[in-house]
Amino acid sequence: MNSLTTRIAALLIIAIVSVAVLATFTATQVMQPPSPQSTMEPVARQIHMTLALMGQGRSQDLPAPLQSGPADGVADTRMTDFLRHALERTGDPVAVVVTHVQGQAAPLVSVPLAEGGWLILPIPDLRPPPGQWKVLAVWLSLIGLGSAAISIHAARRLTRPLQLIEDAVDKIGPDGVMQPIPETGPGEVRAAARALNRLSRQLGQAMESRMRLVAAAGHDLRTPMTRMRLRAEFIEDDEERAKWLSDLEELDLIADSAIRLVREEVGAVETEPLRLDRLLTEIARELQALGQPVTLAALPPTEVIAGPLALTRALRNLISNAATHGMGAEVSLTRQGNNAVIRILDNGPGLPEDMLSRVFEPFFRVDPARRKSVPGAGLGLAIAREIIERHQGSITIRNREPRGLEQVCTLPLA
Repeated sequence: MNSLTTRIAALLIIAIVSVAVLATFTATQVMQPPSPQSTMEPVARQIHMTLALMGQGRSQDLPAPLQSGPADGVADTRMTDFLRHALERTGDPVAVVVTHVQGQAAPLVSVPLAEGGWLILPIPDLRPPPGQWKVLAVWLSLIGLGSAAISIHAARRLTRPLQLIEDAVDKIGPDGVMQPIPETGPGEVRAAARALNRLSRQLGQAMESRMRLVAAAGHDLRTPMTRMRLRAEFIEDDEERAKWLSDLEELDLIADSAIRLVREEVGAVETEPLRLDRLLTEIARELQALGQPVTLAALPPTEVIAGPLALTRALRNLISNAATHGMGAEVSLTRQGNNAVIRILDNGPGLPEDMLSRVFEPFFRVDPARRKSVPGAGLGLAIAREIIERHQGSITIRNREPRGLEQVCTLPLA
């Protein structure tokens, strides 16, 4: 009952069925047969008239059925009492008996005659026909099924623009651009499609503008940084010259990382079958050679479809980040369904929970003061996520207990 379509359909079904039940109840109340009190007096008058007519001639000449005793069957005490009281109100009392005979719908009234014998007369059966509750149940079932079909169809028509938005969001690529939506169908659907297409174009233009700005800034920084580096070489104080060169090296690293991020976002990736276990082994050996504490756990043979250079850069950034900031990285590889899952564990202090969602932001640092002690531009995780998502994968980071971080990278198997 969480989806809007289900709620609208349920509301329509309840409304239609409620109206149908109320109308059926009202109809059954209006069309109820008259009460026995109102129907017995006409029957009593007919009995008195028949008895009077029988008194005018010989009973054997009348066609009315006569019996030596009352009619066989089950006596109806309630109707008998109603009829006797009606006879008292309309004339002389008569000790009649009302019975129901098996196989006959109408009850019979047995009237005793003064000269002996019983006069048997039928009474009109004003009760509803048998099986009426089955008919009512079928009627309500048909109403329920019909209202359900109509309600579900109406709910889907009403929520189609929302479904269009959901489908459009699913079509957004790693570059943030959505595939054009056909502007067809009812007016509301066409309006929603036009709005989404317009939003997609504006978003694409904004992304391109941002990428051009970042790339231009990165390129334009190189010329003044080169001049500054040349001037720094002429500083006589060795300590001061080292500080200048260190700052310029950091600026150069930031510019290179920004340009690399732009290339990853706008560039096409050429993919090929790749052994993920071998790639992780090579990255671990490379980082170990640089003095970073990296250990490998189980690495079963696993193949994915990826760009070798791009995926190597992404995994190297993730592992190096854990080894640098988390006092060592432990890398493992497993297969879960149709995905390869890479887990990178460290033993660092972890991150505040409110900052876990920001670790993939460009230039993000938990503590800006660490920039002086830990080299880097703050773009490694942003570049890694961009590459992983371009390969139809995902990456998450969460805290471990009692300390440390766990980076989980998922890629589809080949």
